[in-house]
Formats: sequence, structure tokens, C-alpha cells
Amino acid sequence: MKNYTKYWFLEGFNLFKKLGMLNMMRICEILEMENITKGELIKLKEEDTKNIFFLKKGTIKIVNKEDHHVKYIVKKGNIFGELGLYDEEDETYELAYALEDCIVCYIEAEQMKALMQKHKSLKNGVLKIYGLRIKKLERRLKDLLYKDSGTRIKEFIFDYLEEFGEKKEEGIVIAKNLLSHTEISNLTNTSRQTVNNIMSKMRKEGIIDYDTQFISHKTN
Repeated sequence: MKNYTKYWFLEGFNLFKKLGMLNMMRICEILEMENITKGELIKLKEEDTKNIFFLKKGTIKIVNKEDHHVKYIVKKGNIFGELGLYDEEDETYELAYALEDCIVCYIEAEQMKALMQKHKSLKNGVLKIYGLRIKKLERRLKDLLYKDSGTRIKEFIFDYLEEFGEKKEEGIVIAKNLLSHTEISNLTNTSRQTVNNIMSKMRKEGIIDYDTQFISHKTN
């Protein structure tokens, strides 16, 4: 893969914007690029080597290795597998699956650590992403304590549309319907049946509309 193609890949990431073209081209020399098919498992670890991934196209779900419950969703322009930068143990506790066809670049965790030591903006950017993920997990724990299951599901749907949706004409926000009701129940700490009931009620009330491909909400 030509380095200019990889440069085009990295150019869309806020993480690299302060590095400049020369530094980015040098990084491209050690990156690997790969197309991932929908449903495919992405190996965060190859033998004894952990990798950090940059998602250019598509959507990824990160699941717990033990129970396969969904932990969070990664959209294009973001990184995943960053736990490999901080977890000194050999074991990997997360798995990554493609929710749709994806394009990724990846780099060994040790090489990424060296780059972060060399470029402060890169280190700060990764720490910010990691910090935001922790805040989201903290919010989920807080919601579990203080909000009922219906409220958690409704707020998750609106948050999902805000993060992954696109505004269309007449104030409609529409997103690909990439998550099953079971996966939504994992992310909201509820049951699949409760998710089904709440979403069906929201559709009957005209709050949202959805099918197997898309989910939408009219903002006005």
C-alpha cells in the first residue's frame, strides 16, 4: 500500500492534525492497512503483539471477552484497542467486531508508545479519547443508579442518533440501525424484551421510526 494512500487515511483523524505532513508520512511507513468485512472479528492482539487501530470507514463494536456484552461503539475517525497502551498484562480482555464493512490502519502498541513520547499532541489526543471513554462508562453506572430502564433506553436512542446520525430535510435525523435489541440491552443494562417494548412504544407515539436498516427521529 502506497504511503500517500495511508496519508489520505490519517488526514481525516483529529489525532494527527498537529503533526504536519512530514511526520505523518513517517508514521505511514510503519502502518498496516486492511479491509474488514461486516461481522468479522478484528484481532487486537497477534501472538505476543498488541495493536492500536485507526478506523477510517465503518463502525466497530467493542465487547467484553468473557460475556460478549457490548461495551461501546466506535465510529469512523476514532481509534480502538488503546487499552494495549496501558495494560501491561499479556491478556486482552476486549474483542472488536465490524458492524459493517470497514477500513482500518493499525500499528503495534510499542511503536505507538514511542510515537506518543516523541509527539506530545499525539499523547494528549490519545489520553483525551481514553478519558472520554471512561466518562461514558461512568455515566452508564450513574444512570443505572438513578434512572429507570425506560429512561436509559430512550436516552441511549437519542444519543445514538446524535452521534451516528445525519440530518436530512424537514428536521429528520437518520442513522444506520447497526445494533440488535440485545446489544442495546447490554449498553443500557436492561433486558432485550424491555428494549423491544420501549422502542415499539416510541415508534407508536411517533417519536422514532425504524426498520432493519435505519432508525430516525424528527427533531421538530
